[in-house]
Amino acid sequence: MPMRYGRPDFQLADALTKVSPEKQAKAKASSQDFEAMFLNSMFSQMTSGIKGEGPFGDTKSTGVWRSMLTDQYSKNFAKAGGIGISTDVYRTLILQQANRAG
Repeated sequence: MPMRYGRPDFQLADALTKVSPEKQAKAKASSQDFEAMFLNSMFSQMTSGIKGEGPFGDTKSTGVWRSMLTDQYSKNFAKAGGIGISTDVYRTLILQQANRAG
C-alpha cells in the first residue's frame, strides 16, 4: 500500500491498478529526472558565487568541473530519494494516466 504523509494513499493504490507496470516505471524515471533537474539548478545557484580553489584555481576549467559535479550530485540525490519532489510528481503522473484510462 503506498503511503502519503504517513497514511495509506488509497487513491494512488487504486490508480496503480489502472496503469501498466511499464508506464509506472516510465513515470518513476521521469519524476526522478525532473527532481534531478530541479536539484541541479539549485546546486548550480548555490555554487555560482564560489571562487575556484585547488588545482584548477579560478579558471574556466573550474566552471566546467563544477557543472559536471553538480550534475552528478543532483542525479545521486534524486536517486537516493531526493527532497520529495519526485514522489509528488510520480503520484500526479499516475493519477493523470489512471484518469485517462478510465
